[in-house]
Amino acid sequence: MAQAAETAGAKRRGRTAKEPALSRDQLLRAYRDMLLIRRFEEKAGQLYGMGLIGGFCHLYIGQEAVVVGMQMCLEPGDQVITSYRDHGHMLATGMEARGVMAELTGRIGGYSKGKGGSMHMFSREKGFYGGHGIVGAQVSLGTGLAFANHYRDAKNVTLTYFGEGASNQGQVYESFNLAALMKLPCIYIIENNKYGMGTSVERASASRDLSKNGAAWGIPGEQVNGMDVVAVKEAGERAVAHCRAGNGPYLLEMKTYRYRGHSMSDPAKYRTREEVQKMREQSDPIETARKLLLDQGAAEAELKAIDDEVKGIVQDAADFSQSSPEPDEAELWTDILIEEAR
Repeated sequence: MAQAAETAGAKRRGRTAKEPALSRDQLLRAYRDMLLIRRFEEKAGQLYGMGLIGGFCHLYIGQEAVVVGMQMCLEPGDQVITSYRDHGHMLATGMEARGVMAELTGRIGGYSKGKGGSMHMFSREKGFYGGHGIVGAQVSLGTGLAFANHYRDAKNVTLTYFGEGASNQGQVYESFNLAALMKLPCIYIIENNKYGMGTSVERASASRDLSKNGAAWGIPGEQVNGMDVVAVKEAGERAVAHCRAGNGPYLLEMKTYRYRGHSMSDPAKYRTREEVQKMREQSDPIETARKLLLDQGAAEAELKAIDDEVKGIVQDAADFSQSSPEPDEAELWTDILIEEAR
């Protein structure tokens, strides 16, 4: 019975029952990228505890499958914009761990020369348009990026990430209306990790299926297991194909979970340790990918080599973030105004 159900599910997704959703090489890449984000965030948490990172710091631990799976669906020229829980998105787009960590510690070697911190890093080269600290602000900006693609008749798509806590902001629905009206190539991704700033989504949202929040504007949507990188990539491919074909926006609700508090200052007393532990044991995205790789014949030594590589990258980033100089006072007057040549 289970095998028959899996066969039917595979056919619905446009592949044969024996054809894997991800090739072995793709799954290895996804495993490596998720592990890099996890180890990076763990190190960032350590540095924050040591007082080397100041200000706000929102960790992505537990949600790695969402951004890694979606990034695998993109092409050069596509864009990504997100909220303040953004380090994972930066690394997934290919931004250097050194530059991200140096920005966290406020050093000149950071992506914003040490002046932006955790929530304000950008890389046009990698198609990453921030990190935004105002709840929901990035949704209208992401819609603007998609409008630019539409206006220029480009075939690029924009991934606009926001959390379930931002999903009821008025600007979100204004963006939905414009995107649907103009058929903009924007994929709205709700990273539903169940809790806003200490408040369960059940207490904050009357909608019990956030993927239907765009239905009033005719925006198709679906709920996705955001703890499974394979499921994320499959859904992402459908959404990207929809947008590239000129059919307008698409909405994905990623059902995911953050293991840490909302930010580093959050003790997360609004949920039990047992709840967090259950998610770690039963749904961890990295462990799920690891087991799948072993089932496909990957060797323990191969996975250990990936782990060693990732640890080396993260340690190098941590070392660089402490050795890079702090920005000179003169930097206070740079990057604040762009004057066009006349």
